[in-house]
Amino acid sequence: MTTSRFLVRRTSWLVAIALCASMLPVPAARGAETHSATATAEVLTANAALGQLVAGNQRFVVGKPTRARQTAAYRSGLTTSQHPFATILGCSDSRVPLELLFDQGFGDLFVIRVAGNVVGTDEVGSIQYAVHHLHTPLVVVLGHESCGAVTSALLPAADRAKEPKGIQALLTEIEPALSELDPKLSQTQRVHQGVEANVRRSVRELQANAELMQPHEGVAPEIVGAVYDLETGKVRLLK
Repeated sequence: MTTSRFLVRRTSWLVAIALCASMLPVPAARGAETHSATATAEVLTANAALGQLVAGNQRFVVGKPTRARQTAAYRSGLTTSQHPFATILGCSDSRVPLELLFDQGFGDLFVIRVAGNVVGTDEVGSIQYAVHHLHTPLVVVLGHESCGAVTSALLPAADRAKEPKGIQALLTEIEPALSELDPKLSQTQRVHQGVEANVRRSVRELQANAELMQPHEGVAPEIVGAVYDLETGKVRLLK
């Protein structure tokens, strides 16, 4: 056999071996997370779900998040089903990434984000889906300090009128929650109290939604309000 034919045949063998090897299953890395889409979902009570959020936020605050359930292996197991343990209605603010500040991973939270965490038709429909079809036992309305939407809603009417109509409509949804704030307070105090008042109003609106509070399967969700502090990273539950 000539040298050139030997090299061609040897090359062909090497290509064949490489192709066969590429089709073999790759062993999971030591300690890698796995997830079966057919596995039975863990059923949590509202209190247990809230406890997981509180514990996750505590890890986030001290800078020791686990960042669990974020691997490719775990993600691949969620392609056919999802079992989030809580629904979060939060603000769209880029400084408030909900999964990060609660130290949760893929499939853990059903998240709805809208500027000012207001309760509109789309938000209610999304939350109803999570409660009726995904059976999340807990709904959290999460506002945050220094919220730009609340701050803008506190501006004089003449200033708000300069905004695009879409923004004006959004601010109109927030305005009723701010009606009882003491005008003698400083702007900082009014924003602080306004954020909390806005969260409480959204909670009341959700609690008054009969279809949300009477799911066709399971029990009614627990609905709670909370406020996130941008400086400390801590989530404060409202009483």
